[in-house]
Amino acid sequence: MEPKADIIFSKGKQWHEEMDKLRSIVRDCQLNEAMKWGWPCYTFQNTNVVLIHGFKDYCALLFFKGALLRDIHGILIRQTENVQGGRQIRFTSIADIVEMEPILKAYIYQAVEVEKAGLKVNFKKITEIPLPEEFQHKMDEFPALRTAFEALTPGRQRAYNLYFSEPKQSKTRGARVEKCLQQILNGKGLND
Repeated sequence: MEPKADIIFSKGKQWHEEMDKLRSIVRDCQLNEAMKWGWPCYTFQNTNVVLIHGFKDYCALLFFKGALLRDIHGILIRQTENVQGGRQIRFTSIADIVEMEPILKAYIYQAVEVEKAGLKVNFKKITEIPLPEEFQHKMDEFPALRTAFEALTPGRQRAYNLYFSEPKQSKTRGARVEKCLQQILNGKGLND
């Protein structure tokens, strides 16, 4: 047990009872508990398997390689279109969790088997996701920007690409590019 996780479960926040039940279920599956990203995370041989987290409208189990699981019950949810590997199972009541306990354990054991087998999610490479025109022009104008961008980790490149691509208007995309130029040149990620 992770002492820091005890704080999350004892705070009496929204979803307290539901998250406590999820913790009990996951711990029955013999995973190691740690705190990551401010939430209880459960690992198998130091590899992230599942995370318990809460939102305004629901709490959830997040399977890091959920895209590789056989979802025979149709309960795995892709949070957004940009999420590639992770999948959630969402809950809005303790009754839902209690009713699904055997199914949840089966999914957790399946996720552990994915780790034992060494399976990997085939993530799209940053080169497969087109960069917005506004950013392309800026990199053509300033070769140092292209060099700095290409030196970033793939995850940081992807975060910038998604951030720049999100707005519908060219003006807004351009403003976002301008806002982040120095950060990219400094070798920093979007959220660094």
